[in-house]
Amino acid sequence: MSNLEIQPPELDCRSGASGSSQRPTMDVLTARDVPLGGPRAMTVHRTLPQRRRSLIGAWCFADHYGPDDVSATGGMDVPPHPHTGLQTVSWLFSGEIEHRDTLGNHAMVRPGELNLMTAGHGIAHTEVSTPDTTMLHGVQLWIALPESAADTPRDFAHHVPAVVEREGIALRVFLGELLGERSPVHTFTPLVGAEITMVPGAEIELPVTSSFEHGILVDAGRIRLVDSPTAPLERTEMGYVGVGATHLRLRNDADEEARLVIIGGTPLDEEIIMWWNFLGRSHDDIVRYRQEWTDHSERFGQVEGYQGDVQHLPAPALPTTHLRPRHNTPGRA
Repeated sequence: MSNLEIQPPELDCRSGASGSSQRPTMDVLTARDVPLGGPRAMTVHRTLPQRRRSLIGAWCFADHYGPDDVSATGGMDVPPHPHTGLQTVSWLFSGEIEHRDTLGNHAMVRPGELNLMTAGHGIAHTEVSTPDTTMLHGVQLWIALPESAADTPRDFAHHVPAVVEREGIALRVFLGELLGERSPVHTFTPLVGAEITMVPGAEIELPVTSSFEHGILVDAGRIRLVDSPTAPLERTEMGYVGVGATHLRLRNDADEEARLVIIGGTPLDEEIIMWWNFLGRSHDDIVRYRQEWTDHSERFGQVEGYQGDVQHLPAPALPTTHLRPRHNTPGRA
């Protein structure tokens, strides 16, 4: 998915050390609503990045959208647009999206199936909800590549994770490992990503990697981090738990089924700049990527088969000021 904001904020992220806490704590990140496109735009709830927190592990972007009645909104139709220095994770709860990219991949994004695209040196792609889709609902997540892999060749992976069932619980691990289930999809830093559904009143204790920080994004229900003083998370909110936790004990306090997405990873101890759809290491990187996209550079290639009117999404104007660092300090559980 593209960031279609006309004036995207500049984001430099830096990791560092932080203090400790004896009780499990959770910081609540509130989403801001962002319209994607024109007057019939689909609105997404964006929890990452924000001023309070730019990164969770190497996860640098989280959009949560729907359920969206595409007969009323026009659905998703994102023209060819570029990415650098990151991986995109497409994960749906309902509906179907057609993906095309400059590697020649033509793939469908379906509920419970992971599509992961590696931009690295540069890639362009399109995303269009299919004509048969009535309700579109899911998340779009981005992962920052470490500097050692920032220029890696473009790539694409598809994976259908198994469903792990417990009493009143269903879990799908699409990246990393959780509850003994491991995804075979390659990442460039240690990460975890999973969807969990929980019946009303259900509780689950997840053994987690203590060197990870975690985000808990609620799509439905009311999720409590048991033994934490923080109030339960409501729909569209993300709970942040810093490094040091060995278990996350979660309960659905709602009278309806809950669905949540857990992301996590080791803190990315690097400075990065994220602006529009580009991730780089300096202001000059971003200037160069934008110019190369504008010039139809071979860095990004050409998407074939997209039927929309706009064949090359224009890049927004750069800010008049120099893109500067933003401090990002991982907390502790």
